[in-house]
Amino acid sequence: MEYLKETQGIVAFSALAVVLYLLVRRPHDPRLRSVTGLVAGWAIGYPFGRAAANGRWFLGLDPMVCQLIQHALLQVGVYGLICFFIFSALDDTRARRHAWIQLAPLLLCNAGMTWAVVAIPDDLRRAAALVPNSLGGGPTGVLAITVFYALGNGYLLYGFAAMFVWARRYARGAEPRLRRGLLITSTGLGLLVPADAIFVSSNISRYFGEPLPRWLLTTAVWFLLPGVLLCVIGVVYPIAAMRFAASRLWLRHLRAYHRLAPLWTLLNQSFPEDALHRVPSKGFSLRGVHRRYYRRVIECRDGLVRISPYVAETPDEMPLAERLRAGLETRQAGAVTLRRPIALAIPEDDGMDADVRELEKLAVALR
Repeated sequence: MEYLKETQGIVAFSALAVVLYLLVRRPHDPRLRSVTGLVAGWAIGYPFGRAAANGRWFLGLDPMVCQLIQHALLQVGVYGLICFFIFSALDDTRARRHAWIQLAPLLLCNAGMTWAVVAIPDDLRRAAALVPNSLGGGPTGVLAITVFYALGNGYLLYGFAAMFVWARRYARGAEPRLRRGLLITSTGLGLLVPADAIFVSSNISRYFGEPLPRWLLTTAVWFLLPGVLLCVIGVVYPIAAMRFAASRLWLRHLRAYHRLAPLWTLLNQSFPEDALHRVPSKGFSLRGVHRRYYRRVIECRDGLVRISPYVAETPDEMPLAERLRAGLETRQAGAVTLRRPIALAIPEDDGMDADVRELEKLAVALR
């Protein structure tokens, strides 16, 4: 059990670092802001929840206040998940209106939980945070404890049930990366719904003096922890998959840029005036890889067009790399040709990728 709790914290804070990095780059994306609220609520609430579960004070706060902060942040995370689906399904104007509407039950629930925590007597606060199943005390203390946990778990139950339905519904028409993320999220929500239903039932039955069997509560915990992990993974998955795909494209362009170097060097030496950027830049920036890649491809094609009349005078049976070298040597010797330009390194398929593959083959042959 402790291993699962530690894993939950590691995953939550790792996901928080990822979404904060993405939020800095896209601060105006409402869906990304919603995801950040979800992950931040669960991650920041994690140490408060651990402190409350162990009956410890944390940052000068008693265990019951730590429980309040953890539950409030969990509910903020659920609200962020609600907003994520709202902004994914509706236009921004309607989504903002629905987001304000959904804010009302969150505020009411947190106000009720705050009242309940204030109303709990001092002699019950640590016990209420540790083992709320076996409490004595006066009616006011027991009622306040029941209200706190019933409201906290009840809002989570409402949010998880609604999100499970919406996730399954929107996954049908989503693009592949988002669909996989929604299915992972809905699986986690499918585990959280029965867990919270058991917790709410336990809160209410405890007030009437009939606590649920311990094995049932243990089952709820085993549903809860994997459910939280799957929800975090499912929400972060589409963003991480997109960044991974972008990284693969970046690496492919970087490799192609270097593979084209032999061809580009020969052509650039003969036609330096065709360079799209004649002032050399300092260093090799990460963001400039795509620009340099496209520029190199264009410059290689322009150079092949310029040298092709000289290549046309070479024997057809020679390999293209040798014909290209011979044409460049002929031009450098000052010879003039009246031949028309011809197509060189013709790709077999349409598209820029096929064109680049042909240029890479020629560049490799020139090494």
